[in-house]
Amino acid sequence: MRVLIVEDEVPLAETVRHGLTEDGFVVEVVHNGEDAVWAATENAYDVIVLDIMLPKLNGYKVLEQIRERGVWSPVLMLTAKDGDYDQTDAFDLGADDYLTKPFSFIVLVARLRALIRRGAPERPVVMTAGDLALDPVRRRVERAGQEVVLTRREYGLLEFLMRHRGETVSKAEILDSVWDPAFEGDPNVVEVYIRYLRLKLDAPFERNAIQTQRGMGYRLDPDGG
Repeated sequence: MRVLIVEDEVPLAETVRHGLTEDGFVVEVVHNGEDAVWAATENAYDVIVLDIMLPKLNGYKVLEQIRERGVWSPVLMLTAKDGDYDQTDAFDLGADDYLTKPFSFIVLVARLRALIRRGAPERPVVMTAGDLALDPVRRRVERAGQEVVLTRREYGLLEFLMRHRGETVSKAEILDSVWDPAFEGDPNVVEVYIRYLRLKLDAPFERNAIQTQRGMGYRLDPDGG
């Protein structure tokens, strides 16, 4: 079982390396993000243990780049960052598990073995609606082969519409899923972001994919408008 450890704290990396080697793993260690991308791209690993706060490239960038390059080895984020948004960002970029420091070595080994048993995840299917495409792993949106750059909220709204393409979804459903079930702001914020998406995805390409269903909500044309 071959493991790549990406950790800039050398004493910690060596401690983990020693422990995993004693447990029968074949372990390689790198100490910065650029070396991590190179190693993960050039070699095959059963699992990758990845810190977030790294020199040269942080763990999020490493994860994003290796997924873009088609590396689907399971990735466990091992980090001192324990916020909800930190974990959400990691999973959105393609992480498979998340463990915060300080950690139990026994738990780390158990999680690594579970990830290895599970195997490399299949690449998620790119969602399409006509010539509109959304790649959930790369978080990339294209219209007619051209990349369209969206903000985090715009992307979240489009992803929700794409997952329900062809269906009419209400403003309340959008708020619950894209904003927060406890959202107490102005519900008209949905209309504002629908307009932003239309300006970026429809108007420049002379399309009408995002349609208003009067009194009901919004619908994304499955044929892309």
